Amino acid sequence: MRPVLLALGLLVALAGPALAQSLFGATQDPLAGSRVFGARGCVKCHAVNGVGGMVGPDLGRIERPRSFFDLAAALWNHAPRMAERMRQQGIARPRLDAREMGDLVAFLFTLDYFDPRGDVDAGRRLFTEKRCVVCHQVGGTGGVVGPNLDALRQYASPIYLAAQMWNHGPQMAAVMAARKIPRPSFKDAELRDLIAYIGAASPVIAQGPLYVLPGRAGRGRALFAQKRCAECHSAAGQGGTLGPDLAERSVTLSLTQFASAMWNKTPAMLAAMKSRAIPVPQLQPDEMADVVAYLYSVRYFAQGGDPKKGVAVANAKGCLTCHALAGERGKPAGDLARAKGLDSPAAVLAALWDHSFIADPRPARAKAPWAEIRPGEMADLVAFLQSLRRPQ
Repeated sequence: MRPVLLALGLLVALAGPALAQSLFGATQDPLAGSRVFGARGCVKCHAVNGVGGMVGPDLGRIERPRSFFDLAAALWNHAPRMAERMRQQGIARPRLDAREMGDLVAFLFTLDYFDPRGDVDAGRRLFTEKRCVVCHQVGGTGGVVGPNLDALRQYASPIYLAAQMWNHGPQMAAVMAARKIPRPSFKDAELRDLIAYIGAASPVIAQGPLYVLPGRAGRGRALFAQKRCAECHSAAGQGGTLGPDLAERSVTLSLTQFASAMWNKTPAMLAAMKSRAIPVPQLQPDEMADVVAYLYSVRYFAQGGDPKKGVAVANAKGCLTCHALAGERGKPAGDLARAKGLDSPAAVLAALWDHSFIADPRPARAKAPWAEIRPGEMADLVAFLQSLRRPQ
């Protein structure tokens, strides 16, 4: 083992994988991140679901799921190309502090919430085929057993709809049983298409809260326990085992898919709660948004790295070729152990972002190819850099 790796190994020996826990606070704000996206010029090159620049990829249409470190690695790996494009476009390089970087990544992460707009014609057909029309009226067409759905246009978000479908599920089940109406289930884009149809057919002008995002992950965690969800469901392994782990499921579900899954599983959930004498909880739309935010955040916040592995990443990616550590001499860049402001993963990412735009002082013949970093490696590297600031 080379001397530098031996020194690094001793430095992080006491840290261990336990540092992978509790890396994040719940203070990252997707709405603030959307403002960063616009104010710092990201929107000049990148669109979100078709709105924005076309120089770079549409960030609302890239593959999901995405964790913090998926996004962090992507930002690092694309930095040279982004820098070149910004120079070509005459766009000044944006500087981001730790809070802005955390908010921006939270915004990009929550783009997973959204689905494209549904198909109105398909939704019209489904409204009849699923027998919704027997009980509900939209735009003057349909039954009057259940509430008129015109007002849903005002609040036509999957979160609002999921809350209403959950709260009224037992009553709807009783009415359907009495009228011998088979209970419908929803798959793929069907619920999304129904929402599009209701929005198009309803005469009500949209206004008021949409309850789309962001929910408050901290409050959602408390509600997950208070509403007794945790007695049957776990979130990343913490909680009951009667039902599926909802954090594992939510990371691949959009809001509409989440609403569909809740509706489809309602009979089984109601039966399980009855057998355990658990009262059926009512959920307001903002509470539903908070619970969903918590389930998303568990996967987003939980993927910590191992500082010991981060040592190897730093060496393999060439970080230690230029950066000194613990008083080493003869390195052209600063001492990593003396770096300031690396107290959170977002702060580390902000520092890496700024660093990625610093001109390489070496002659062209000496420059190595840009070292790309995989998400797991980024998690380990961040854990290692943070460990340097912790008292040993």
